[in-house]
Amino acid sequence: MSASRQYDIVVFGATGYTGKLAAEHIVKSLPTDLRWALAGRSASKLEAVAAECKSSNSDRIQPYHSRANAIVTSELTLTAIEICELNDKDLTSLAKKTNVLINTIGPYSLYGEYTFKACSENGTHYLDVTGEVAYVADMIKKYEKTAQASGAIMIPQIGIESAPADLVTWSLVSMIREKFSAPTAEVTVSVHELSAKPSGGTLNTVLTLLDVYSFKQLGAANAPYALSPIPGPKTKSPKSLVTKLFGVRVVPDLGILTTSIGASADQPIIQRSWGLLGGNSFYGPNFQFAEYSKARNYLIAVMMHFGLMAGALLLAIPIFRQLARRFVYQPGDGPTKEEYKNDRFEYRGIASPDVQTANPPRAYVRAYFDGSLYAFTGISLAEAAVSILRDGHKLSGGVYTPACLGQKFIDRLQNAGFIFEKKFL
Repeated sequence: MSASRQYDIVVFGATGYTGKLAAEHIVKSLPTDLRWALAGRSASKLEAVAAECKSSNSDRIQPYHSRANAIVTSELTLTAIEICELNDKDLTSLAKKTNVLINTIGPYSLYGEYTFKACSENGTHYLDVTGEVAYVADMIKKYEKTAQASGAIMIPQIGIESAPADLVTWSLVSMIREKFSAPTAEVTVSVHELSAKPSGGTLNTVLTLLDVYSFKQLGAANAPYALSPIPGPKTKSPKSLVTKLFGVRVVPDLGILTTSIGASADQPIIQRSWGLLGGNSFYGPNFQFAEYSKARNYLIAVMMHFGLMAGALLLAIPIFRQLARRFVYQPGDGPTKEEYKNDRFEYRGIASPDVQTANPPRAYVRAYFDGSLYAFTGISLAEAAVSILRDGHKLSGGVYTPACLGQKFIDRLQNAGFIFEKKFL
């Protein structure tokens, strides 16, 4: 890391719903010697967030705003507030001041490129929590070579989309490598439990996606291994005709499964991890991945599947998207702490080794978090930032995935409450 830069971490969009949660975790849990800043467009709103940070942990200096961009120092921390508009000039200036920039301003398809570009050009490590795969594909195409030249480590989709599924998959593949010294044949991930209400930012992103990208662009970004830096395996899909038509699949030890709302965002990232982390030499030449949601019974599985299909069709209609915007949280808003205090999510995954042995043991991972999806996302952003800063990753510049931060990142998430349980069945 560059010691000459003013900050270790900047949270850009700190007045938004997820940005506040990332700042809150930095204040409560990250090392107190970090130099960090809140950034955004409104000084008054940033000062309000700084006051909340102060009240949640009085041991830390409160971020503050200075027209002269002065810095507050203390024995505990170095923090500040930075006013930054969404334009090349302001974001280039901000990127040059920090080692890691956390970008929480979405929809990324509308607002993300300024920040991605500035970080890639100035060797600033970058994290975001988009689920917009077409946007990520666009950024890889435009800026990966720039990031490689500058040394910037860029990791999009490191929130609820797509860190849990990517890290569970990486863990399963690693378990099989360790036990069998063999590649993995198939990974099946189930969103076993998901109790949460969406924020205004998430809903706005969903409603905006089809305003920005065509069906052709969305389809191209979600094509098999479209985000992988190398060609992917030519394997047959594990989905049967029944699964394709009705969304139902039964997997031993995972139960009755159906179509997952997050699969379209998670699968391209996992397939990129396959390519970035050695492809055939680590995940394997016959690797297959599928993600589903757990269903209580067959009827509910079918209903969930067709409900998602119907929702997708409605979103394709512009007038429906316009009407829906009137009835959802506004960007920056979301469930209160009281509303999400009982939220929880759990992922389960099973992987089979690519070996000739009959009925070999299968790897099994259960990963869960007792809390809001957005609290997890804020934690993931903050812990990924400090992992990049202090865990000695041997990553050169480029566009990476959550799995590329490996076990050290998982260990940090476990310490923050995202629990991994592993075994062989």
